[in-house]
Amino acid sequence: MAKTGNGTAEEHSPSGLPIKQIPGNYGIPVLSPIYDRLHYYYFQGHMGYFKSHATKHNSTVVRLNMPPGIFISRNPHVIAVLDAKSFRVLFDPSKVEKKNTFIGTYVPPLSLYSGLRPMAYLDTTEQLHSSLKSFSFHLLASRKSQFILTFHKAYSSLFDMVEAKIASGPVEFNDLNQSSAFDFTCNAFLGAVPSEVIGPSASNKAAIWLLLQLHPLASRLTKFIPWPIIEDLLLHCVPLPPCLAHGSYKTLEEFFSKAGESLLEDAANKFGLSHDVALHNLIFMTSFNANAGFKIFMPILLKWLAHAGETLHGKLVQEIRSVVKSSNGTITLDALEKMELTKSVVWEALRLDPPVESQFGHARTDLIIESHDTAFRVKKGEMICGYQPMAMRDEKIFKNAEEFVANRFVGDQEKKLLEYVYWSNGPETVSSTVGSKQCPGKDMVILVGRLFVAHLFLRYDTFSAVHDGMLLGLEPRMVFKSVKKASDQ
Repeated sequence: MAKTGNGTAEEHSPSGLPIKQIPGNYGIPVLSPIYDRLHYYYFQGHMGYFKSHATKHNSTVVRLNMPPGIFISRNPHVIAVLDAKSFRVLFDPSKVEKKNTFIGTYVPPLSLYSGLRPMAYLDTTEQLHSSLKSFSFHLLASRKSQFILTFHKAYSSLFDMVEAKIASGPVEFNDLNQSSAFDFTCNAFLGAVPSEVIGPSASNKAAIWLLLQLHPLASRLTKFIPWPIIEDLLLHCVPLPPCLAHGSYKTLEEFFSKAGESLLEDAANKFGLSHDVALHNLIFMTSFNANAGFKIFMPILLKWLAHAGETLHGKLVQEIRSVVKSSNGTITLDALEKMELTKSVVWEALRLDPPVESQFGHARTDLIIESHDTAFRVKKGEMICGYQPMAMRDEKIFKNAEEFVANRFVGDQEKKLLEYVYWSNGPETVSSTVGSKQCPGKDMVILVGRLFVAHLFLRYDTFSAVHDGMLLGLEPRMVFKSVKKASDQ
């Protein structure tokens, strides 16, 4: 142990960093969590909230209250890890427990899942987690050959509708994407299109079920509900009644039970899962993990492409069309792998705006976590919260970290930075395993992101769109202003 200036002993971590107390506090019970919640959702925003705490305490590891806070969750107290190094503790299942931490300090009523805990809420030490994750890998592998075809069907229809409507004025992307994302994911996984089986309201039924789970994380639900006070009381203080989604979920159950019959048989015969466990997890994997992810990610990707403008559009047009031409005019998995700039654009969008902003876990034991220059003690049971958009904008890792740099990951040396791209609940350079909490569909997300960019610039030379606020505080509202059809068609 070294000694400080006043003669007291200074502890160091095994790697030699000084161990200090975690700065910050939780304030006045009841009052401070409410105050912090209002700032998080309405006055500062998510990024502003975390940045203000890091700046105030000159530390990227800090104690704070994590919304939604009291009344709706048991304990808002977390240790926030906000740099690329300290964030990595959340990927180590030997150090953190992920039981019931999927969306943070709040756990939705289990009646939304027919009384079961979906895989996302299970810890890696729970035996059911291994069986369900193995089933998810089986699902992805058995249907992978359908991803390109089903994406083409869903999103060609979306762009047809954009073109049909844009002559009359601006076209909101999000509403169209909600339907297309749900049709695509269900068709990709099950071989059935919900809008054709259930009807045009299919995606709305999934959206209602999602809202009943995510409303504590949402804000500015509608201009007709005054915020912050009325909306805060409605969304962030008590769970909305699960019965509001009962009819919608029942319809989804019937659809998935019939369309997913062969998968449910595989779940029983190959992975020992009961029909109910397999069915409700299949609904969750498809309607929440995949569908909700694409519902948020596509507007994010469109936002950054619109922001980059025509210069980037021209480069993407050149790359995508030349690769597709050399592949007999067809988008294939091999062709997508050759689109280096396209891949980089997708990774960069995920770096800046991951669809899931935060990751959580409880310390399994007393442990030490390290930022770039300091180490901190964490006690067993304390909740750790990692805010990804800030951790992946770490200036000590990424040059011009706040900027969208389209070619950031083009080149062998540049790809080494993918180790610090964490959107999937793990480094981009690591593959998901049965024993990890990393997204089992991480490769599918990257594939679909590339497909979106490729289809967009096969169809258009350029386009203009504006970012018009946030929907529910969770996804950017994107509005197409114009599209310029491909000049070589």
